[in-house]
Amino acid sequence: MISYAIYFGFACLALAFAFNLWRLLRGPTVGDRIIALDTMVINAIALIVLFGIVTNDGVAFEAALLLAMVGFVGTVAYCKFLLRGDIIE
Repeated sequence: MISYAIYFGFACLALAFAFNLWRLLRGPTVGDRIIALDTMVINAIALIVLFGIVTNDGVAFEAALLLAMVGFVGTVAYCKFLLRGDIIE
């Protein structure tokens, strides 16, 4: 039963990636594109966690944590650049 749930999770994440890619390419504003990119990072984290569940590997969870930290810093940097035009003051 858990294998069906994992396959369903992979299918839902693939659909979410497709919708995020659509918003990233067709977003009317730069803010929409930044949000789409951040959501793609969140979906990548979920994909890594699902892969870690399938392979029963603890390293995947550490990789997901590192990607979460880098994704947060990247989103903050994009937003700061959008607002001020400079990242480092």
